Amino acid sequence: MNVRLTWVQPEDLVGHELRQAAQDGRDAREIAERWYAAGGSPAPDRAGASEPPAPPRLRALAGQLLDELATLESPLAADEPTGLDAIIAACPQWPGPPETGPVLAGQDRRPTTVRDRAPSVDRDRLHAAWLGRAAGCLLGKPVEKLPLTGIRALARATGNWPLTTWFTAHGVPAELLAAHPWNRRSAPTSLAENIDGMPEDDDLNYPLLTLLLLQRHGRTFTTADLARLWLDELPAGRTFTAERIAYGNLLAGVEPPETARFRNPFREWIGAQIRADVHGWTHPGDPAGAAAQAHRDAVLTHTANGVYGAMFTAAALAVAAGGESDVHGCLAAGLRVVPPHSRYARAIRLGIETARAEREFDTVVDRLHAAYADTHHWVHVLPNAALLAAALTHADGDFTRSIGNAVSGGWDTDSNGATAGSLAGLLAATPAALPDHWTAPLKNRLTTSVPGYDQAGFDTLAALTHQEALRP
Repeated sequence: MNVRLTWVQPEDLVGHELRQAAQDGRDAREIAERWYAAGGSPAPDRAGASEPPAPPRLRALAGQLLDELATLESPLAADEPTGLDAIIAACPQWPGPPETGPVLAGQDRRPTTVRDRAPSVDRDRLHAAWLGRAAGCLLGKPVEKLPLTGIRALARATGNWPLTTWFTAHGVPAELLAAHPWNRRSAPTSLAENIDGMPEDDDLNYPLLTLLLLQRHGRTFTTADLARLWLDELPAGRTFTAERIAYGNLLAGVEPPETARFRNPFREWIGAQIRADVHGWTHPGDPAGAAAQAHRDAVLTHTANGVYGAMFTAAALAVAAGGESDVHGCLAAGLRVVPPHSRYARAIRLGIETARAEREFDTVVDRLHAAYADTHHWVHVLPNAALLAAALTHADGDFTRSIGNAVSGGWDTDSNGATAGSLAGLLAATPAALPDHWTAPLKNRLTTSVPGYDQAGFDTLAALTHQEALRP
């Protein structure tokens, strides 16, 4: 009997690394020829493991080829550094301390540690952010992994397009459900007819872990502190893609930041971006501080564009938490902490520009899918970043449109919905400003496997986050 653990089998990782090599401009043609000539397969399209398992000789070859692929240098490396100093040097408008405005080229661009005069964030705003993140995540859960055509068909079948409320199976023709079944794990807890509080999801587990990290180590935590926290408090089965690889690397004795690089083809996927919220929430008005803190988190599992996803999100949320900008200013602030010649910066700019150019959001989504769908996995950070930026830009701060746009665009629906809801919740400023049909079903109750937080209320989480935001 074989245990087909997802996201870790060497024979499944090779195809993903070959795809990443093509995106990086690395010439892996000879390695690819050897892999396919030996009977290797491309990466699984949507699942994390292929069937059947590879024979021992093919698995051994997969490990060898993964190591060879790691030696190929990317021609894009100079424009996409991973180290914080190099990132700051590449960003001519890296933000200064909270009250000083933008820092221009040639000035000191070190991340700020100034906290005494930074804007404060109130508990209600953080409460709205937690609720927004949960609602957006929950909206996206039943259609995670579904193709764009399936998401549209399921919503239209019940008159819920554009998305303005939860998905439901009531009224959906049986043949449509057979063609596009709901996400197997999520459907029992995330359709309108069965929502009973916020169910467990990695998009909520990670903010809880970040809160726990700050409670134990404060703002000076190290990447090693985070690694130890994961080993102590995060069940391995609750990790996916890059996080699962890094977790396995830790167990094998690999030290961070090598945990992000060793046989990890998911190092530029969305995982670090979904872990960034609390870093932003606890740095109101301080995008540089938020981005630097998110960087220390992200490099445990990710490199380059994967790290930029965390930094961009943290910076944008920090500005929103300060309450002194609209959504467009928040996105602009996020771009200032991302190397401008990187593919991540191009993805964000593409999303914003496309949203501004098209009246109908479906047309925006179609254009983004035309740009990315054939070349990137649905969990890769780049298409999801473009979609997130487009969704928020097109919604112009409206909460329902923000999460509805993010989920309706497909790809990583629950993650994009969560991040869009987090930012839109901060901008709404209070829980009362969020539509009741999004917040009431959450019942102020969160299910999680993170110790100490199961069945916690979002008001309690807001209070705990507020304490960390006030900590020097």
